[in-house]
Amino acid sequence: MTTKKPKTGGEIDSYCTKCKLDLTHRIIAMVGDDVKKVECKTCGSHHLYRRPKSEVLAAAALKAKTTGSASTKREGGSDEKRSSGARAGSAAAKREMDQTAQWEHAIAGQPSTAFKPYRISLTLNPGELVRHPKFGDGVVARVIDRGKVEILFKDGAKTMAHGQTS
Repeated sequence: MTTKKPKTGGEIDSYCTKCKLDLTHRIIAMVGDDVKKVECKTCGSHHLYRRPKSEVLAAAALKAKTTGSASTKREGGSDEKRSSGARAGSAAAKREMDQTAQWEHAIAGQPSTAFKPYRISLTLNPGELVRHPKFGDGVVARVIDRGKVEILFKDGAKTMAHGQTS
């Protein structure tokens, strides 16, 4: 796997501080080989480069995995408890990474026009893309009943109302 060296004017994935999502950004400033400032291609905001949250979570999961497996047993079994706690943290991080990957796969390559603004009055079907003012972009995972749907957002699945008339 080869990765291209970033350069000014090129594209890079970064965490957008305005959109609160990992999105494609244009590199607008570099110092040496380090990306310093980027422009979000979605909202147009300029901010310091921040590694995508998915990379940060992956690094944390890897660190938890290596820390948990590298511990040695001390007297009284205290490291056994610590190791199981690291595994639980690692499992939670893995679930969160899997959920983020599922969400990214569902919305990947979709134009912003493909997302419907979420309204409680909309009747939604599985696979439809929605844009919520608080939770961001999401995909309808399933219809629970005629008044509820489960929508997968980057931060997790949310049960939302739909098809409501006033």
